[in-house]
Amino acid sequence: MSILWTIIIGLLAGLVAKLLMPGRDPGGFIITILLGIAGAFVATWLGQAVGFYEQGEAAGFIGAVIGAIIILVIYRFIVKRRASD
Repeated sequence: MSILWTIIIGLLAGLVAKLLMPGRDPGGFIITILLGIAGAFVATWLGQAVGFYEQGEAAGFIGAVIGAIIILVIYRFIVKRRASD
């Protein structure tokens, strides 16, 4: 159930991250949601590694949004760099 909860939170976090970081992203809406899910998993993993969350506990919504923003920034950097080559 923890993985399902992380995916649901990731979907919402991807939407919020897109609202907080507007702009044209290659791949559009679907990629942004997938990046939000990845951000939620990263936030969960980092939170468990640091001790914010117990084993098997998913990241909270704010942590997932922060993770999604971090992933979105990295994604934009990589895509922008690739396009300029």
